[in-house]
Amino acid sequence: PPIRVAANLPYNIGTELLVRWLTPPDWPPFWESLTLMFQREVAERIVAQPGSKAYGRLAILAQWRSEARIVMQLPPGAFTPPPKVSSSVVHLKALPEPRFPADAQVLSRVVAAAFNQRRKMLRSALKSLTPDIEDHLRAAGLTPTDRAEQITLEGFCALARELAPRMGQGAGRSPEK
Repeated sequence: PPIRVAANLPYNIGTELLVRWLTPPDWPPFWESLTLMFQREVAERIVAQPGSKAYGRLAILAQWRSEARIVMQLPPGAFTPPPKVSSSVVHLKALPEPRFPADAQVLSRVVAAAFNQRRKMLRSALKSLTPDIEDHLRAAGLTPTDRAEQITLEGFCALARELAPRMGQGAGRSPEK
């Protein structure tokens, strides 16, 4: 039976656990939904849209395979003893299939490389993936001079599909097509 996870995870491991739960090679996952508490800034990164300061790896991975929304805000005073940070509860509902086909490991690597140097143009930020990155960016319909925060989920998935053969993965393995 599908599992619904509800947890107040330690903030220092919450992000890493969420990324693991969002990027298994096969989809759908073991969970039907996740209701998790995060530090408010992390929750905002999960639901962020392109162009916003909070947009990055977490937003792309969460929105690729789930519907994510903040369902509750909690001030420090809601806890005893009160922490130094505000908290938010995020609800993620697994989609039956990812929004766009892509290999989870390739997408994760591409997005991590792009946002590790978020102020650089894509052609510079992604050069470590392949020397001819500009050709791959254009083939995926992206502009090499764009920056990571400007690229939509669909754009990152297109780039992951384009780079998959180069990175030793299928272009979109069967569960993801």
